[in-house]
Amino acid sequence: MITAAALRQRLHTETPIVLDGALATELERRGCDLADALWSAKTLLEQPETIEAVHRDYFGAGAQVATTASYQATPAGYAARGMDEAAALDLIALSVRLAASARDGGGAADGLVAGSVGPYGAFLADGSEYRGDYDLSREEFVDFHRPRAAALVDAGADLLAFETLPKLTEALALADLAEELGVPAWISFSLRDAASISDGTPLAEVARALDGRAGVIALGVNCVPLEVVAPALEELAAHTSLPLVAYPNSGETYDPVTKTWGPGVQGASTLAELAPRWRDSGARLIGGCCRTTPADIAALVEALRA
Repeated sequence: MITAAALRQRLHTETPIVLDGALATELERRGCDLADALWSAKTLLEQPETIEAVHRDYFGAGAQVATTASYQATPAGYAARGMDEAAALDLIALSVRLAASARDGGGAADGLVAGSVGPYGAFLADGSEYRGDYDLSREEFVDFHRPRAAALVDAGADLLAFETLPKLTEALALADLAEELGVPAWISFSLRDAASISDGTPLAEVARALDGRAGVIALGVNCVPLEVVAPALEELAAHTSLPLVAYPNSGETYDPVTKTWGPGVQGASTLAELAPRWRDSGARLIGGCCRTTPADIAALVEALRA
């Protein structure tokens, strides 16, 4: 497992670390049925070998990080299927083993495994990770997220990915949790617009609140439209010294109510075309989120090399 100090050193070079792309939509593309409140976490129960195959293909495309299939995997979510907490935590640990097996079997010896921790809104499965219209206390957020995060760390995750967060209060609680567990973490947000996260908190306030937190190694955005990434990163960079992280969607548009995708803007720029600007804005972790594929990550690798 990489040390936090070594990871921080890697993030302060000019060369970004390339993340993987979408997991859930890639699983759907390969025939998995994710029409379920568990979403990709359902596949840990039914088709774990397909998860490993996706991870392997991303490493083969040049990704240096595999993000685990635990975004929506929680003891509370699995309890609705009649599973006890021990069985749920075993599945969460499995998500790390699958990613590590893909790395080790694919010749990506220096690859990292990031344990995915989605927001409380993802557990609600009602699209609220894109609105942030829920309220828990700091203690309630920590108590909800701790079992999954600890299981990921205990299973060997190199770092945690607190992702698609819509609320600053939840992010601050997770920063506390990362410090408690002694593991580095990146924190990335869903956005209302290029200047604010989904609950309306300005990015400037978010950056100032998380700057200097011991467990936080990078700050940024994910699961957002391509065109808002650059201005969002520039806003964050003006208020934090942290390295930045960016992994937007492919360019198509998502309706969180109907859970369907629509076409993007015709002729719009691609992930690979825009990534060099994000690098120049301070992004040191760059990849793709929903609807991106191993081919997109291969193109991203070539663009950053160029």
